Parts: sequence; C-alpha cells; structure tokens
Amino acid sequence: MAIISATAMIRGISLFHVTLAILLLRNPAVIANQGVILLLGESMHLPTPREFNKPSAASAFLAVLFAFLGLTDLTALALPDDVFGHFWGAQTPVRCAFLFALTGYSYIFKEGGMFAPRGHDYTIGVGASLNNSMVFTWGFFELSAWFWVFVTLREERREAAQKLIEKLKAEEDRL
Repeated sequence: MAIISATAMIRGISLFHVTLAILLLRNPAVIANQGVILLLGESMHLPTPREFNKPSAASAFLAVLFAFLGLTDLTALALPDDVFGHFWGAQTPVRCAFLFALTGYSYIFKEGGMFAPRGHDYTIGVGASLNNSMVFTWGFFELSAWFWVFVTLREERREAAQKLIEKLKAEEDRL
C-alpha cells in the first residue's frame, strides 16, 4: 500500500502548478533565484536565464499555461473511479515520456553537450533556448513526481484487482 495516494499526489502537483502561475505573474525572480535551480544548473553546466528577473510577456504566458494545467488536472481529479484509473493511467506515461525527452534534450543538446553542434559555424538552433537551468530543473522534478504517480497508480490498480479477485472468490464459495 502506498504511503501517499495517487489522488493526493496529483492534487499536490496541480496546486504546485497554480502556485507557480501566481509566482510567475507577480514576481518570477523568486523562482529564478531558487537555490535548487542554481544548484542543478551549475552542476549540469547549464546557463541560468536572466529573462525571469522581472515580469515579462513570456513569464505571463507561462503563468497562464501553468494555471490552465493546474486547474484542468484538479478538474480531472473529480472523475468517477472507473474513469479516473483509465484517464490517469493514460496521462502519466505520456507526461513521463514528454518530460524525459524535454529534460534529456535540455542537457544533451546544451552548448558543449554530447549532441551539441560543433565548430565555428555554430548557430543558435530551434530549441537552444530550452537548454537552461530552469527548464532542466522543472523537467527533472516534474518527471520525478509524475513517475511516482505512475508507480502509485499501478500499485493501486493491482490492489484493486486483488480485492476484486478476492470478492469474486468469496461469492463463488458462497454459492
């Protein structure tokens, strides 16, 4: 049995997204200057973007996206139990795959990274602005959280199936 249920974890992630939205709207420098972002950025040799030192159109757009993501996830928590398992059982692997790809991309394609363009003709690529400490840290922690949700959902599904089997056996023995 899991210590924390998948519902509680998803609710926590959703409320975290809403909190991020508020911070990105009011004062994005609070997020940009967090120790964990600076620590992971330095340890992975990723630059820290300076665009988040004051509110901007980009931080406002991110705030809207995080608010939308958080509120839709909170709404999806109200689904009936049979639909809940199917919905989140399909959502979590997709989110984990996306976040793994994003986090891996931000590290592997960084300047001087394993697959970064080499030579004097180095030009800024399409996703070059994704190679920074904020994207990496967000992707890393989101990936960790959603993987934990994925594992917990599988465990809860296994426990529910076991209870159903025991219930069917008890009904069969009664007959």
